[in-house]
Amino acid sequence: MKRGLGVISLLVLSLILLVGCGSEDASGSEESVTVGITQIVEHPSLDAATEGFKKALEDNGYVEGENIEYDEQLAQGDMNNAQTIAKNFAGDEVDMIFANATPSAQAALNATKEIPIVFTSVTDPVGAELVTSFEEPGDNITGTSDTHPDAIPQTINFIVDEIGAKSIGVIYNSGEQNSTVQVDTVKEALEGTDVELVEATVSTSAEVQQAAESLVGRADAIYVPTDNTVVSALEAVLGVAESEQIPVFAGELDSVERGALAGSGFSYEDLGYETGEMAAQILKGDKDPSEIEVSYPKNLKLVINKEAAEKMGVEIKEEWSEKAEFLGE
Repeated sequence: MKRGLGVISLLVLSLILLVGCGSEDASGSEESVTVGITQIVEHPSLDAATEGFKKALEDNGYVEGENIEYDEQLAQGDMNNAQTIAKNFAGDEVDMIFANATPSAQAALNATKEIPIVFTSVTDPVGAELVTSFEEPGDNITGTSDTHPDAIPQTINFIVDEIGAKSIGVIYNSGEQNSTVQVDTVKEALEGTDVELVEATVSTSAEVQQAAESLVGRADAIYVPTDNTVVSALEAVLGVAESEQIPVFAGELDSVERGALAGSGFSYEDLGYETGEMAAQILKGDKDPSEIEVSYPKNLKLVINKEAAEKMGVEIKEEWSEKAEFLGE
């Protein structure tokens, strides 16, 4: 009988140890977490931000397949899809939502006031009603803005002073709150000049080429803000610009690499990485979202694409090297 009780006790002890080990994964963490990633559309800048986000979490000990899982969803540029994705994440009770771009962040906040949300690639978090202020975000949300206050003025000043444009065309989706804010900033930068702003609005990426064509003969240069609809179809703008010899300027550096003439910006991967650092603090329980201030990129630079300049008939001035970096050297 004593021997039988001993065997039973050993089995019970083994079961307890087995259950205890099951609560930890291979990395030794308490348990695995799930992060829902919602991204409004696929294009290089947003993709780079997502990669930076995941890299930061990995550097903080969250290794995919070991103690963290990602549920990545693309909304294909459709706000209704973004809302469905966010509601599904809330229903699944994921541990965190990473919202990449303004529409995705708005949808996430509409879906939950409890699950922590970190956002990136948002132009105007306050105007989009995501946070009360940069210093005091909401109870369950914080993140990074992709707008440096000097970025648009620096680019517009270059177009006016160095290119000598008397009219600037801007292509944007008037339904994107982040885009209308940028167009307003362009208007402010042009105050006091005699330069005309020519607006061409779109609602889908399929309309981008027609919008670009509508600017031919009306604009000396084209400015493309960080508009997800337009940037996802940037090649359509570049095709028109190159054939008509109209210089194109961009609101972020990935578009300069893709063929725009120039733009002021920063690395979206760095921006996503900074967001991932915020996420790590929240997942570890070190801070709540409300305790982390919203931030924006600090390292702003003007970059000129020499190959694009040649295609668009723009002569590179030697003195530009004092204020810009060059691609194609």
